[in-house]
Amino acid sequence: MAFGLASCSPGGLSSSQDGVYAPGIDTRKEAVNGIDVGHRLIAAGEYELAIKAFTRAALDQGMDAEILSGLGTANLGLGRLGQAETLLRRAAAEQDAWPEIYNNLGVVLMERGKTAEAEQIFRKAYALDDGESTLIRDNLRLALAKTENSVTVDPENNNYKLVRRGSSDYLIRPAS
Repeated sequence: MAFGLASCSPGGLSSSQDGVYAPGIDTRKEAVNGIDVGHRLIAAGEYELAIKAFTRAALDQGMDAEILSGLGTANLGLGRLGQAETLLRRAAAEQDAWPEIYNNLGVVLMERGKTAEAEQIFRKAYALDDGESTLIRDNLRLALAKTENSVTVDPENNNYKLVRRGSSDYLIRPAS
């Protein structure tokens, strides 16, 4: 009864500074870039929302390598390997593709069992990166080891898992 009376009193809950209602929209400020929002959502593990953010960014800016890469990475996080591969291949075909795109494409190919092609993609990522990234180097080593031992690898010991490092980089680790 006391709560009911408090909400009916002058001022009520909505007029206090710390009320239960969300603040309004400040239309005077510039909106946050959709690509940045998408990367933040990927980092938070919110892949579906990231896809929506990258899609809105594509409407504003057009489809470029960064948006394609973001969409592919979000689909990779959701386990949609076919869609991730298609999007990351499109991103890699763009002129301004960078090593992380090739790394993520290599991760998808490894997960899909396309080890030989993944090795070539990791080599390209490593070359574009000038060998600076330990993440890409580790993924290349793993792909090389899997390719060299493909005849002697036990099929039951073929389990790998993706480990996300950074906003849109993935590392392949043997599952323990």
